[in-house]
Amino acid sequence: MPNIVITGCSTGIGLETAKYLKDRFVTVYPTARDPRDVAMLHALGFEHAMQLDVTRPEQIAAVIAAAVEKEGKIDVWFNNAGYGQPGAVEDIRTDVLRAQFETNLFGLHECTRQIIPVMRAQGYGKIIQHSSVLGLVSLSGRGAYNASKYAIEGLTDTLRLELKHTGIYPVLLNTGPVSSHFRQTAVKKLRENVDIGHSVFSEMYRQHMEGRQKAVPFNEEAVSVARVVHRIILAERPKPRYYITKATYLLGYLKRAVSTSVLDKVLAKIG
Repeated sequence: MPNIVITGCSTGIGLETAKYLKDRFVTVYPTARDPRDVAMLHALGFEHAMQLDVTRPEQIAAVIAAAVEKEGKIDVWFNNAGYGQPGAVEDIRTDVLRAQFETNLFGLHECTRQIIPVMRAQGYGKIIQHSSVLGLVSLSGRGAYNASKYAIEGLTDTLRLELKHTGIYPVLLNTGPVSSHFRQTAVKKLRENVDIGHSVFSEMYRQHMEGRQKAVPFNEEAVSVARVVHRIILAERPKPRYYITKATYLLGYLKRAVSTSVLDKVLAKIG
């Protein structure tokens, strides 16, 4: 039976993926930063649920050690944990940008570095990196998040070259709009870390917050991601990249097919 460790399972994509895989006889090690969320996972029947804050290297090591001791292997590691920090680039303080990178990039990187030796020793493995459609194109007011996801793209593309012929497959997920608590968290981060009232972008922020209550074009349910993760688990040789949602396919195509100036006009209307 294959097994998987998933980071960021408190809500949304991580939680729904854990549920979906558990129902399909995958041994799931779901993790969450908050002990209360770990308790929730246990209550849902996830006996292997563990606490994991991806910014804490010692917690990453503990999860890996526990899974290997129990299973003798880790087939798949899914770096899903992350959040979005809205705000115009000039309104994002450097410490706020650094915090965005600590979770979205540096935490992912530390998990990746620690799991690679395990997978090298066993001779195989799959590392799923949760990027975004915003790792392919950028939207205004999302500079910190865009930058963190672009960085994941570059890191993983390089890693794929370095792990060639090892039996270890780094895989990128470019997910578009999906139903989760991601947007509510983003609005909270906007209010906490951006001086909205004194910004020249205050109207954009107001529209941004109001827009979170409106229907999002091409939005899909979180199970769309879970299905792709399941396909990756079952694949002998997974693809290096998977697009999820019609928005990703459309914007990914435009990124390749049109000029930067034309793409900017399209993205300006979306943003």
